[in-house]
Amino acid sequence: MEDVVIAGAGPTGLMLACELRLAGVDVLVVERLTEPTRDSRAGGLHPRSLEVLDQRGMLDPFLAEGRPLPGTRFAGLPLDLSGLPTRYPFLLVIVQRRIERLLEARARELGVRIRRGVEVTGLRPGPTSAGAASPTAGTLAAAESVVVETTAGSVETRYLVGCDGGRSVVRRLAGIDFPGTPATITSILGDVELAEPPAEQFLIQRTPRGNFSVLGFEEGWRRVIVEEAGATVADSTAIGFEDLRAMLIRVAGTDFGMHSPRWISRFTDVARQAACYRSGRVLLAGDAAHVHSPAGGQGLNTGLQDAFNLGWKLALVVRGSADEELLDTYHEERHPVGARVLSNTRAQSALSAPGAHVDALRAHVGDMLATPDANREIAMMITGLDISYGLGSRVPDRELPDGTRLFEHLRTGRPILADVAGEPVDSRLVSELKGSGEPLLIRPDGYPAWKEPLGREALSTALRPWR
Repeated sequence: MEDVVIAGAGPTGLMLACELRLAGVDVLVVERLTEPTRDSRAGGLHPRSLEVLDQRGMLDPFLAEGRPLPGTRFAGLPLDLSGLPTRYPFLLVIVQRRIERLLEARARELGVRIRRGVEVTGLRPGPTSAGAASPTAGTLAAAESVVVETTAGSVETRYLVGCDGGRSVVRRLAGIDFPGTPATITSILGDVELAEPPAEQFLIQRTPRGNFSVLGFEEGWRRVIVEEAGATVADSTAIGFEDLRAMLIRVAGTDFGMHSPRWISRFTDVARQAACYRSGRVLLAGDAAHVHSPAGGQGLNTGLQDAFNLGWKLALVVRGSADEELLDTYHEERHPVGARVLSNTRAQSALSAPGAHVDALRAHVGDMLATPDANREIAMMITGLDISYGLGSRVPDRELPDGTRLFEHLRTGRPILADVAGEPVDSRLVSELKGSGEPLLIRPDGYPAWKEPLGREALSTALRPWR
């Protein structure tokens, strides 16, 4: 029997696999695609995602391949990141296929098994589960193991995590509801070469006919994104290069001499979220748990942080160091984060619509975002730096008296006990993390797990899974 099977070898699935293997859990990743996709819808890593990679010692290759930009956009309006309280106050421009390649290399280095060309086709309770002969959502949720039917045969696993995208087969087979709002627009996008590129490296324009962007992620080609006001295209309708070109001409008045497409795709502003991120031994992460407009570039980043939250919890449960109830905190902590992303992307879609009324609203919002306080609040939200779980927000990195950095001590995937001597935890620091020197237990994902006012008995309880 497998410890954990992950469906989907995208950024979320690969990040989760790395976290589990770091904690000593055996992981099998199954991916329906026979080779990594050439599509690179996502184009950047936010500051919190960069912190996550740093906390696991994985960041340097990403920095080497990416390009930092001091800002991003909120509904196309400038958003400055340069003053955020982080070691990485910028957007790292790096396309998704490069992110996936670097994560897969790390996963294989850790011993993750990845089987490509394998598609999940069914789920049923394991043979020792009550009601195993009745593979309904109810019996599946109560199962003691899950049998995953795939195009390559069956595999039994203690836990299955669906990281298989917005059309998640795992979510559907597990009977998890996916409520939300339907699409109001369809955008066509593609990577192309331009004979007459605009002078701006990142051109984002809103017009009475719709919106378009021409983005220079890498040398030699541009990412073109265009949406036509009031136009939707059914998922069943085939689209191609000429559709992208024709829509861009209608909206922008030119096609910039586009040619030599690498790939063409589409997206909408549909916004849906799984009703629950866990149903028994089946869990969801990334786009399988939440889909929304790509406004603000939050999708991939939210998925990486789902994985970072779930990984250490699932590892403790699989190893028998913590009760299954710990997995419920994954939904409790990450579902509100996903809901907020859906909310702000809906707001950005509304702010991007054509018309004089929206023009007036954008002018006021733009003025507000030009003020330091409003810019900081929205930037912290978009980048995930303001996320708080239970005892507070993430503990920032800082230099320590011994010449190391706090984040370096999280690279083993174990907690840090700071300012307290003699407690049974592997990684121990004696430093003043917050000017007062208040004792603090830091979770493997960098958030507080215990503070001194809770008392030493609560500390002993918090440390128990790692003893």
